[in-house]
Amino acid sequence: MKFLITGANGFVGKFLCRTLIERGYAVRGAVRRNDAALPPDAKKTVVGPMDGKTDWSSALENIDCVIHLAARVHVMHEKSSDPLAEFRKVNVEGTERLAESAAAAGVKRLVYVSSIKVNGEATRDKPFSEKDEPDPQDPYGISKHEAEAALQKISAETGLEFVVVRPPLVYGPGVGGNFARMLGWIKRGIPLPLGSVKNRRSMVYVENLADALIHCATRPEAANETFLVSDTEIVSTPELVRILSEKTGIRPALFAFPLPLLRLLGRLAGKSAEIERLTGSLEIDSSRIREKLGWQPLFGTDEGLAETARWFNSKVKPVAN
Repeated sequence: MKFLITGANGFVGKFLCRTLIERGYAVRGAVRRNDAALPPDAKKTVVGPMDGKTDWSSALENIDCVIHLAARVHVMHEKSSDPLAEFRKVNVEGTERLAESAAAAGVKRLVYVSSIKVNGEATRDKPFSEKDEPDPQDPYGISKHEAEAALQKISAETGLEFVVVRPPLVYGPGVGGNFARMLGWIKRGIPLPLGSVKNRRSMVYVENLADALIHCATRPEAANETFLVSDTEIVSTPELVRILSEKTGIRPALFAFPLPLLRLLGRLAGKSAEIERLTGSLEIDSSRIREKLGWQPLFGTDEGLAETARWFNSKVKPVAN
């Protein structure tokens, strides 16, 4: 079986390519630039920017399954006057172009890595599940939801099988973004005002996600389904800080702080979204993929966090006390 992985040189893409190769599959990685590094034995194909005009013909030759990771993701300092249009250009129009090209090339299945943001930004009374009415609230989440709808339409018209996977926060060696920022705070011993937080957060270790994507690509019963994927364990933000502190050899620097005041300070600083991610809940019910595909996470959260901390320690110089 031959795979095309888009975004193959990204955080998840590198793990996925390596895992597929280790299991004996042939892997072709689609990247934007020729200088992008891929794992050994992954064949590189350069497709340039992803949008509604991308030429996928050579990349899709003799491919059985596409796992589509490439996307325009969160932009910390958005400069566009119309962010939704920019997200749509890549995430919707680019996905439509890929799916149409895949169907024309005779590809059997496309696995689309979407986002839990399609369900919404936070949970309160119950975990998110596949049964929920979509409630995307930012341009990124809206574009992912629209891409899912486009795939369903193309599938109905062409017979191309699709599988939608909505992960929450993905972590592991090489992680960036807010997770890497938290690791930096912990490593530097910065006191964090999160001791009073009592939330519930689902995450997924990158190797667990890679394994779940392979299940979605290879199991017949996954065709035209949507799955939420996460680790088994649920953690609070203070628990996460304590575990990562232990794994990095640092004493946890947590202190209690009134949450209403913390949220107020976040609004005044223009950091409401960041504060909400640290203090709010986002819990996933991933039982459906376990029941339908027989998938189970290969690694527990403690193992995944230990590997992530080990990687971070190897990359960052120790801080003198």
